[in-house]
Amino acid sequence: MSESNVEKYNFLDPLVNSDPYEFYGVLHKEQPVYQIPGVGIYMLTKYDDIRMALKDYETFSNDVSVATRGEFSSLHQNILVDGGGWEHVQTLQRTDPPVHKRYRKLVDRVFTKKRVDELLPHLDEVVNELIDNFIEKGNCDFNDEFAMRMPGIIIAEQLGLSRDNVATFKKWADSMLGASRAPIATEEEVTANAKTELEAQLFLAEVFEDRRKNPKEDLMSAMVHAHGDDEEPLSMHELQNLMHQLITGGYETTQSAINHGMWALIRFPDIAEKIYEDESLLKPFIEEVLRWESPVQFLLRRTSKDVEVSGTVIPKDSMVMMGYGPANRDEEKFSCPHQFQLNREGVGAHMAFGSGAHHCPGALLGRQEMIRSFKFLVQRMKNIKIDKPLQEPVHNFSMFFMPMKEFFITFDKR
Repeated sequence: MSESNVEKYNFLDPLVNSDPYEFYGVLHKEQPVYQIPGVGIYMLTKYDDIRMALKDYETFSNDVSVATRGEFSSLHQNILVDGGGWEHVQTLQRTDPPVHKRYRKLVDRVFTKKRVDELLPHLDEVVNELIDNFIEKGNCDFNDEFAMRMPGIIIAEQLGLSRDNVATFKKWADSMLGASRAPIATEEEVTANAKTELEAQLFLAEVFEDRRKNPKEDLMSAMVHAHGDDEEPLSMHELQNLMHQLITGGYETTQSAINHGMWALIRFPDIAEKIYEDESLLKPFIEEVLRWESPVQFLLRRTSKDVEVSGTVIPKDSMVMMGYGPANRDEEKFSCPHQFQLNREGVGAHMAFGSGAHHCPGALLGRQEMIRSFKFLVQRMKNIKIDKPLQEPVHNFSMFFMPMKEFFITFDKR
């Protein structure tokens, strides 16, 4: 291969951004550490490099200043503060040990296996209720009518919203995810997103204050009261920023994973029948979906000193994108990585939920939301096909995620 192969691709091109796997393959061979022209951010794409970097949090710090996130970042923060809200501070995802340990301990008390197990009957109820809404029609807008609503309802309820308010919740989450468009976001988009996030913050502040005095069996109460007698409770500033991370991390990613799981069933229809006949295949199917089209493609780190990775020196204070998506397509880790294999050997090594100290705290819940969704989708639907050709590009532009624009399907009722 010649050097020019990498230059044929532009990650900021919406078409490449939406379907980046050919580009990742070229980077793996030619330029495993890649600096995005015009943006200056580095991308790590090899599985072993990313595992190394995630363990070395002293060199690859999570403390990424919000000032590095696009041209209008200060505008976003000013709108929040001037409106009586809370600017973004470094909490769970944006801290390193030992500070990170405090936040992680509190959040892990919220996302326990016991709490997730107690939610399972309710997950089944929500999944079947959503399917009931379209099963007789034989078609649906899957992105809106199922993939968005399933995790949206669960998190909205946990935030103190009713399931009828899921559209409000989606609006809030979309505005908080606006930062992932930073390199191409306009001033108008940043302003609109900040105003919507402020609306969310002011609502959540009231709920937090209420749960402080009147605890309930929900996520908000658990966050407010997660501290022990000898620990400092989370401040409102910290609560707001933790909630920002949980909303963006737990909602968009699950919606994306459910969409891509359904898209996989449409592309490989024999798999749907195999799962229908043998429910034990659900878990390996879910893991391969998470590996194959990882809902989180990248997350940011900052270098605290000059560091060499795969022959490239990354200077101190550089922004580095940890490539979970490219790592999960690394042929040195996964054989035939661009093939979807239902019973892939070693699929559990994928990094869709991250790795190390920052392994996703909501991984248990996210997996169960996917398992319960596909259990009943496959039980109740067959002959699933695309009802309206997917737009090109299929995904909305994002530096970090893979949000599908729309997804209309048709099917037969079982």
